[in-house]
Amino acid sequence: MDAATAQATAAEPGTGATEDPDPPVHILWINAGLSCDGDSVSLTAATQPSIEELALGALPGLPKVAVHWPLIDFECGPVQGSDTFIEWFFKAERGEIDPFVLVVEGSIPNEAIKDEGYWCGFGDDPETGQPITTSEWLDRLAPKALAVVAIGTCATYGGIHAMAGNPTGAMGVPDYLGWEWKSQAGIPIVCIPGCPVHPDNASETLLYLLYQAAGSAPMIPLDEELRPTWLFGATVHEGCDRGGYYEQGQFAHSYDSPQCLVKLGCWGPVVKCNVPKRGWINGVGGCPNVGGICIACTMPGFPDKFMPFMDEPPGGHVSSTASGAYGKVIRGLRHITAKTVDKEPRWRTKGEKILTGYRPPW
Repeated sequence: MDAATAQATAAEPGTGATEDPDPPVHILWINAGLSCDGDSVSLTAATQPSIEELALGALPGLPKVAVHWPLIDFECGPVQGSDTFIEWFFKAERGEIDPFVLVVEGSIPNEAIKDEGYWCGFGDDPETGQPITTSEWLDRLAPKALAVVAIGTCATYGGIHAMAGNPTGAMGVPDYLGWEWKSQAGIPIVCIPGCPVHPDNASETLLYLLYQAAGSAPMIPLDEELRPTWLFGATVHEGCDRGGYYEQGQFAHSYDSPQCLVKLGCWGPVVKCNVPKRGWINGVGGCPNVGGICIACTMPGFPDKFMPFMDEPPGGHVSSTASGAYGKVIRGLRHITAKTVDKEPRWRTKGEKILTGYRPPW
């Protein structure tokens, strides 16, 4: 982007140019972990805020921002062009841009478990001409970053690539750097899980970190799994429109039913995720909201602990049986109450007497 690139271009030593007294916060986005780029695609749908609002500094109180993200850094080619995209990462390594937030998309493979080759890389080493592995970039840049953000379940906890039996030894960023790791600013790794990540969860977390960088927000609050607490503090069930059916013991047996989906394999009662409450884009959509079961894609144990999908969860049979018995009684009592309150009060009739209880003063 022209504006962001102009803001971000540092003065070269010896040129006589003066340094920017108010340098931008750079966002360096590595999408070269093991992933499908679904988190990048998802972020293009963000509206609260949008990625454009972040990149252009359109919100009050934001510092200047320079976003180096493959999906929108259209000036840069991978190796050639008006600018070289990978050069921004070398600049960060050399300490020429500061501060910067490092965003990692995709799981981190274990490069030490093989004799040759590499699992995934990001750009080439100018000295050797060989790819620089994604894990090496983490080693180079994480110690210098203002904050490290793992975006999407692959980057946060390993995701699908880290399933049992995988040949890469894939893991999430906290598994690679260490769960107690903190940046030079004292910020823990920030995990925004989701497969893909919810667009507004991603943009809102980046917004928070930018305000924190500007001194306008306190330390970002994270839970034990390093997720932002205000986004992942409640379960799918607690925000789901179908939750009332569970309480009444009414369960769907097909996907065209509006009732609770637990018997069809929904893990919502135990999964921390705000999608049913927030919707997907502009408050619309979201898995259970449109008839899809929750497969627990925001959880550290995904997918291994939640398979096979579309089978009733292990505790689901017990809880749904209990809820069914309890719900039958509750539905009966509510039916009686509903018949009582679903009528007009008795005093709303034509007559010569006031039946409302009002006492006229005359």
